[in-house]
Amino acid sequence: MNYKTKQQDLLLDFLKKSEQKHFTALELADHLKEYGMGRATVYRQLEKLVDAGIVNKYFLGEMVPACFELVREGEHCQEDCFHCRCEKCGKLIHLHCDELKELSGHLEAEHGFEMNPFRTVFYGVCAECRAKDNK
Repeated sequence: MNYKTKQQDLLLDFLKKSEQKHFTALELADHLKEYGMGRATVYRQLEKLVDAGIVNKYFLGEMVPACFELVREGEHCQEDCFHCRCEKCGKLIHLHCDELKELSGHLEAEHGFEMNPFRTVFYGVCAECRAKDNK
C-alpha cells in the first residue's frame, strides 16, 4: 500500500479491536459514522485494503452483501479454506478440512468443475445456536 490515511487507520483500528470478525461494508460504515466517515469512504478504503491483502473479501451469495475480515496473523484464509455460515446468528466459520479438499479435487477430476473455496459457503446452524435452541 502506497500510503496510509486517517480513514484507513480508523478502519484498521476498529477491525483489530473488534471481537466480531466479519462485517459487511454497511455494518462498518454504521460503526464508523461517529468518526465522520461516510459510506463511500468506507467502501473505497475497504477495496484498497483488499487489494493490499490486509483485508479479505468474501461473497456469501447472490443476494447477500460481501463480507470483510481483517487478515490476522495465522488466521487468514488460503486456497483450501471453505466456509460455513450460520443461518441464525450469521457467524462465518472458516474450515480447513481435508475432506472438503478431497471433494474439491473430485469435482475437478471427475466432473471438470473447479470449485472456488472463497465463494463456497455451506449454510446451516452453528453449535452455539443449536445449544441455545435446546435449552
